[in-house]
Amino acid sequence: MVCEWSDKIFGVTESSFETLALEVFQFQYQKNTVYKAFVDALGVNPSAVNSVEKIPFLPIQFFKTHKITTTSFEAEAVFESSGTTQLIRSKHFVKSLQLYQQSFITGFENIYGSLSNYCVLGLLPSYLEQKNSSLVFMVNNFIQKSNHPESGFYLYDFENLANTLKKLEKEKQKTLLLGVSFALLDFAAQFPIPLQHTIVMETGGMKGRQEEITRASLHAVLKKSFQSETIHSEYGMTELLSQAYSAGAGIFNCPQWMKILIREKEDPLQIVNTKQGKTGLGAFNIIDLANVYSCSFIATEDVGNFFGEKKFELLGRLDNSELRGCSQLVI
Repeated sequence: MVCEWSDKIFGVTESSFETLALEVFQFQYQKNTVYKAFVDALGVNPSAVNSVEKIPFLPIQFFKTHKITTTSFEAEAVFESSGTTQLIRSKHFVKSLQLYQQSFITGFENIYGSLSNYCVLGLLPSYLEQKNSSLVFMVNNFIQKSNHPESGFYLYDFENLANTLKKLEKEKQKTLLLGVSFALLDFAAQFPIPLQHTIVMETGGMKGRQEEITRASLHAVLKKSFQSETIHSEYGMTELLSQAYSAGAGIFNCPQWMKILIREKEDPLQIVNTKQGKTGLGAFNIIDLANVYSCSFIATEDVGNFFGEKKFELLGRLDNSELRGCSQLVI
């Protein structure tokens, strides 16, 4: 069954997306007790849900208070959100790590090409200390798939990282430096190295810092330090098995099995009409079909601009939302 869903999810096209999303909705309504109870509590008749705009989106906070699973299974992994001990962490029960791997590898390689062409350097110090980080799992897979002798994780050994980058730059090796924002800022301040053959990609993450910083300000500092024209970004979270990427200017692109809808900030059940190429500003509702065994329809706390169902700009969070580990960039 996992293979059957996998073929459907990663083979979905723009024209077949809505049909598959509605199929996943019916599957999750029938096989996910928490989601069914949520839909029923809203008074929604599942047989009347005939478009993605009519699908109820589960508030992301449910991942902190409930076990969100579609069908009964023994999880191959339980990913937890980052955070301090004062915060209740989200938990994502993953039925198939293979499905997650297919999602993040296909999503990355569709934009950036084969990982085997890269040396992958992971600067994720705080996340490496957490045993159940989906981000660390993803980057570790990137490192393994790159199969480059210099690929690996770096904690706070910035001098070693700097020497490695200088060596790779001299060899004109295509490199991916993927790190949390605060670590990239610290590294850039201590080792401002020109990077011509390296993609610098931030994953958010200002947790534990007294001063917050906008994404635009962060990118300006990094571009200056690394003499780079663009800084890339990754948008992901514990509750999703898919990621969106920005190759610059803060505009993110979704893979074909993921879409963004915008809801009214004051009315969480009202979807903003963004048909026919219209843009919108509001809170994000995310459809992630890779979440087929948890919940594919999530109402997040993120706010931004919407440029069609595959493109968006992240601006911040709803004012009353709790600070979350890997997305603590605000305006």
